[in-house]
Amino acid sequence: MANYYCENCGAKNSSVAGLTSGNCKNHPNGTFKGKHQLYEGTEKSQYTCKLCGTKNSSIAGLTSGNCKNHPNGTFKGKHQPAK
Repeated sequence: MANYYCENCGAKNSSVAGLTSGNCKNHPNGTFKGKHQLYEGTEKSQYTCKLCGTKNSSIAGLTSGNCKNHPNGTFKGKHQPAK
């Protein structure tokens, strides 16, 4: 069975519909101000931030931290997983 993940917070669901129906704590518009967005990459043993290269074993772990190279400013946004 496949798992689907939110690219902003790492939430996991067994269906795309189930995932994208929920509000996301790390949504770019603000906390819970938008739906989960589907991570379109594959499941990996290590996820890398596409902005700064930080690595973590889960999307949730990666996106919990602020990124030094975020477009909104240094540490003014979360890490973003590369596909």
